[in-house]
Amino acid sequence: MTGLHLGFIVDGNRRWAREKNLPTLAGHQKGFDKVEMVIEELAGTGEVAFASFYLFSTENWNRTKDEVDYLMKLAQKKISSITKKLAKNNLRCVIMGSEDHVPESLLKALRKCEEETKDCTGMTVCICFNYGGKQEIADAAKAVAEDGEEFTPENIEKHLYHPEVPACDMIIRTSGEERISGFLLWRAAYSEFLFLKKYFPDIEKSDIKDILDEYKNRNRRFGK
Repeated sequence: MTGLHLGFIVDGNRRWAREKNLPTLAGHQKGFDKVEMVIEELAGTGEVAFASFYLFSTENWNRTKDEVDYLMKLAQKKISSITKKLAKNNLRCVIMGSEDHVPESLLKALRKCEEETKDCTGMTVCICFNYGGKQEIADAAKAVAEDGEEFTPENIEKHLYHPEVPACDMIIRTSGEERISGFLLWRAAYSEFLFLKKYFPDIEKSDIKDILDEYKNRNRRFGK
């Protein structure tokens, strides 16, 4: 079962903070900290080739300006920190999403993360930031049309964001919500789904083993 692609919908940061009588923004801080922990644990298993994290969707711009501004600053700070750790541990990072509306300073940090880890040969970490599954497919279709190609699944697939990133084997969403909110729509066609009741800031190292064990117990038939 080597070479898995696991996707994480990072959800429940704000509710985690509210239930602990903490500022909402403290939940985002804790959530980013747990992303780093999950990356480290997944890389250590030797079973995961790609790990994708849904950190900011194209719909999240609808949140309050204060929250969005905080998230942009926090993301920039955390990406800079994550870049060093990824490079040190031979982990590659790719950024998936639109650059529209993202502050230039954050874009530079995201691009730097990709550049400084591009030659790493370990697990690939996919940061889905300002990402929308419908938008990704629309952008791919536009590229197919511009190239004058036939609209086939194969041609659309090769124009997705980072087409080298394979289909997702399992998508995990925390917080008890049971929907995918546009996450990796194309790559989720035959994904297994696992919905955890705990909020993402409550995820622990032991959960990673449980997630992998759960995947091993699934019977994937791919329509057969």
